[in-house]
Amino acid sequence: MPQGQPAVVPNDGLTTRQRRNRPLVMVHTGIGKGKSTAAFGMALRAWNQGWPVGVFQFVKSAKWKVGEENALKVLGASGEGGSVDWHKMGEGWSWIQRDSELSNEEKAREGWEQVKRDLAAETYRFYVLDEFAYPMHWGWVDTAEVIQVLRDRPGTQHVVITGRNAPRELLDFADLVTDMSKVKHPMDAGQKGQRGIEW
Repeated sequence: MPQGQPAVVPNDGLTTRQRRNRPLVMVHTGIGKGKSTAAFGMALRAWNQGWPVGVFQFVKSAKWKVGEENALKVLGASGEGGSVDWHKMGEGWSWIQRDSELSNEEKAREGWEQVKRDLAAETYRFYVLDEFAYPMHWGWVDTAEVIQVLRDRPGTQHVVITGRNAPRELLDFADLVTDMSKVKHPMDAGQKGQRGIEW
């Protein structure tokens, strides 16, 4: 794709500008490292454009402190780019009681219900649904429903979904799919994750 020129221009009746500004669904999947990190890098670009950003972490526990969370929250509060809201399932989501006895499956469903509400209201311009591939893979959230909601979302809302084992139907539907493969990892040699690299 030299100089950013597409190899094929579809005969879809859209102008170049309309096609360029079409909202995208992106999926980062595979067994390699970097799926969430790449999505958070895209969130930085969205923040820089002044877009409101919503991050929904579906699997990571409240104890898992992601470095990008602090950075994006600080940037979001700076008033220089877009706003940033960060929601974690492991913390019980911010819109339901913290001491609730919901199972992880119920929390995942509740998170998806909030994403649906936000998409309908066009709350954000850029969504990171981090590790959302897992609830679909485990059958906690219906993949067909996710695809339908994303297909029907209003406005110009971009959505990136991360996680291993993304369902084939989602991959077929998405506009951009990246499969992170692993060639080598320090964990293969018995080294645990380290500060500044994994978090």
